[in-house]
Amino acid sequence: MAQEFQRVEEKLYQNRYVVDSGKPHITVAEHKTPSANLLAMTRICPAGCYSENELGQVEIAADGCMECGTCRVLCEPSGDIVWNYPRGGYGVLFKFG
Repeated sequence: MAQEFQRVEEKLYQNRYVVDSGKPHITVAEHKTPSANLLAMTRICPAGCYSENELGQVEIAADGCMECGTCRVLCEPSGDIVWNYPRGGYGVLFKFG
């Protein structure tokens, strides 16, 4: 019996997001050169919210955030990011629980 595999992007597509415009729940601290942990977020964020801009700085687009806490564990203790829970009624809505 052949097993069917789905790409992560296809699974993420099942989730819905209510974006709190102008009030992101995660912000990246100002930096000239990103720390190793912050730079790692461009590769390990499961939703792909972190990216490196043309100046080599890390930015976030928190609109598709799954609120998994990976960045909070890796970058909040060092002050690379400020992480808060989204305001009530905003954030990710998981289709299957």
